[in-house]
Amino acid sequence: MKQQALHELRASYKARMDGLGLLLIEAFHYLALFVIGASIVWSAVVAYAGMVAQGHATIGDILLLFIYLELGAMVGIYFQTNVMPVRCLIFIAITALSRLLIADVQAHHTAGMGILLISVSILLLGLSTLVIGKFADKP
Repeated sequence: MKQQALHELRASYKARMDGLGLLLIEAFHYLALFVIGASIVWSAVVAYAGMVAQGHATIGDILLLFIYLELGAMVGIYFQTNVMPVRCLIFIAITALSRLLIADVQAHHTAGMGILLISVSILLLGLSTLVIGKFADKP
């Protein structure tokens, strides 16, 4: 009889602690998402203020704003679904590589191996989105 009561007490205590642990994890999850979202907004505002202070925006600056937009969308999707949108990460990488490619061409004005490597990387990332899209709906 005592053994049964101790077992029930232990099970009750474990259920309460599991509930508390899940609550703390969820609270941390939401706090981290808000901090990440606020950091993205802050970085975008600082980048935009730099463009305004400069008096113009380059194509690299505009692509940087698109990166911030995609990061914000990724946080929003993750906040709503609790699923990491891998395709968003790939789109961010494609945009970042495009920005790097444009900066490299503007700086050097010559074709080189770096341009080829960046272009191949963009192509591979684009193909990976096709593969992910094709197999995402299948179990």
